[in-house]
Amino acid sequence: MNRVSAIHFATGLLARSTWVTLEVPGRRSGRIISFPLVVADYHGERYLVSMLGENANWVRNVHAAGGRVILRHGLREAVYLEDVEVGARAPILRRYLECAPGARAHVPVDRHAPLAEFDRIAGQFPVFRISVAPSELPDLRG
Repeated sequence: MNRVSAIHFATGLLARSTWVTLEVPGRRSGRIISFPLVVADYHGERYLVSMLGENANWVRNVHAAGGRVILRHGLREAVYLEDVEVGARAPILRRYLECAPGARAHVPVDRHAPLAEFDRIAGQFPVFRISVAPSELPDLRG
């Protein structure tokens, strides 16, 4: 299912603007691996959240790649993913649950819960701020 979703999200056709495909080199193979994700917008910034926690393959690959990835939604966009500090994650996690209904089963807090509840679980769910990749970053398109 992830493979089909990754292809669908990457094309941008009939896909919500928040649906993207993350392309990142595999930490062991070096091959480009694609993952379908949902972008959460919060206070004018864009974020990616791992609903499966720190041990999700895409999170480990992003860390191994130093945050340098490609996001696809029609076009390819070279970006840098920066880890968000645990103390700043709560409102982003709540916004993410609004944008990604499929993630609600994986996050043990109701999307309408107070921020204090999100603070309690914030350390379990990595959050990355999406920023434009500096020009000196390598192009991952191969």
